[in-house]
Amino acid sequence: MRSPRSDDDRPRGPRIPDEITGKEIDRRVAAELRTLPEGLAEQVARLLVAASATIDDDPQAALAFAQEAKRKAARVAPVREAVGVAAYAAGDFAEALSEFRALRRMTGDESYVPVMADCERGLGRPRKALELLSTVPEGSLPPDARVEARIVMAGARRDLGQPEAALLILQGPDLSARRTEPWLARLRYAYADTLLELGRSEEAATWFERAMDVDTEGQTDAADRLAELQGVTFGDDWVDDEGATD
Repeated sequence: MRSPRSDDDRPRGPRIPDEITGKEIDRRVAAELRTLPEGLAEQVARLLVAASATIDDDPQAALAFAQEAKRKAARVAPVREAVGVAAYAAGDFAEALSEFRALRRMTGDESYVPVMADCERGLGRPRKALELLSTVPEGSLPPDARVEARIVMAGARRDLGQPEAALLILQGPDLSARRTEPWLARLRYAYADTLLELGRSEEAATWFERAMDVDTEGQTDAADRLAELQGVTFGDDWVDDEGATD
């Protein structure tokens, strides 16, 4: 009879789907994983791919995969990045903030500062969010992070009961840009939501519609917000704000 396995002999961490080989990993990340022994690099790559594959549908599962990768390779920057991203998606703002701080120390990369500031907001610390954003010159951020910084800054102002200041932060020529960058839908959505908070519902409806027009990836619920403002509900019948039905 075989003796029972000890805890150290038992498989640890979440089960990775068999179809994930690790070869799907991004080339930049693969290059960093080459610092690990070959077998370990493959394990970590599979965990990172699994985290990326599940983050949209199951952020908690993605976080478990990323945390297991960290247990195996905590000194690899993309691993800490994966934990931070998954924790943020799962709403664990304290862990996300800790991981992004570590990533910033390891790489000097400032591009996650807006997300770090949003974590501060999630932890109920809007003033700290504003302080953190003020430490990074806007010009040092890539264009998408620059816009995210404005969105987070405006959100922090709203948290502090300053929606008028938030609206000013969000205003700019890029609101009407004729392009489809991923950040444009989020910027327009934040602007519409701030207008609504200020009681400017007609303008808000216009900007929710404009956000919806460029939201090709379904990042926002702009369509639902617009329908709500227009008095539309979805069910067996169409209902307008006067209570009439088709």
